[in-house]
Amino acid sequence: MAQVNNFLGQKCIQENNLRKELLHDYCNASHCRCGDNASAVQEIGKSISPQQQSERRSPFMTGHQQTLAGETIGILAGWGRFPIAVAEAVKRRGGRVAILSIRDHADSQLESIADAHGSVGVAELGRVIAFFKMHKAIRITMAGKVHKTRLFEKGAWLRHLPDWTGLRTFWPHFVSRSRDNRDDSLLGAIASTFSAGGIAVCPATDFAPELLAEEGVLVGDWPNKAQRLDATFGWRLAKELGRLDIGQTVVVKNRAPLAIEAIEGTDECIRRAGRLCASGEFTVVKVAKPQQDLRFDMPTVGVGTLESIRAAGGSLLVIEAGRTIFVDRDRVTNFARRSGITIASFFDNQGELSIQSLCASVA
Repeated sequence: MAQVNNFLGQKCIQENNLRKELLHDYCNASHCRCGDNASAVQEIGKSISPQQQSERRSPFMTGHQQTLAGETIGILAGWGRFPIAVAEAVKRRGGRVAILSIRDHADSQLESIADAHGSVGVAELGRVIAFFKMHKAIRITMAGKVHKTRLFEKGAWLRHLPDWTGLRTFWPHFVSRSRDNRDDSLLGAIASTFSAGGIAVCPATDFAPELLAEEGVLVGDWPNKAQRLDATFGWRLAKELGRLDIGQTVVVKNRAPLAIEAIEGTDECIRRAGRLCASGEFTVVKVAKPQQDLRFDMPTVGVGTLESIRAAGGSLLVIEAGRTIFVDRDRVTNFARRSGITIASFFDNQGELSIQSLCASVA
């Protein structure tokens, strides 16, 4: 026991020293005079709001014990494990799930989990509204990725032929071209159509708050100085990329951008970085958009993300605390540990990686 306590004590000292070193780097870079003394760190910690301090301790504890008491929650399910995780969370809280799987995307396992199940084309919005109303699901969430690249394939719209409601919704985007086809534009239009039909689109974290990533180094060692510089640099780029509603992910090494995400998605962005940087050891930064609508398109990390990083040779994944969905947390962290990949989660501070959030606990 004494050996364990000694090890933990040394670990805490090491982490605090690294936090102080990070503050020192930040102060030098910003020409601040506070250095790395403890009182300066405490002053920086005071600048964080009580709400952010509460979120930092556990961003998902608010509502964590919420029960749904037999309410039916609708899930419009895209690709990946995220819809499954949300459905399981709803059922743990005593709710029922009515799931509509998007054709060519959703996992077949959803059918066995659902209390009511159907499938739908991505543009059949009238059918979506009718299905959820039939099953008395007034609150729904959109979980899982829609591969926009598949929608650009030949004949894709024949498989996802819009109904009249979908046609009215998408007409300005694909026919008259009076509106653009960025994610925020399309998803906002869909949510407005659902709302007009009496269906409220809610954030998935309303039903599964435990999926949010907390702050800290979740797996691996604290990032070294070069990685911290890359993380800070990549964070700024990723936030700007998100502000333009292009993507959420940036890959950097030695403060040089290797790849940025667009329509291809996070995994292909990471793989492209691996092809361009054969030496590996790069940093992947994935964050929420500054204008992020929490109802949809939240940054999501799963085992597939880590598989792409390992295959491409990356060493550090940086995500945004409180605004990133962590799917299959145990599997992700175990995979990262076995692969030697560090996962670090930080809060945002007006478009910057929050140095304060790292340093506030140092005394």
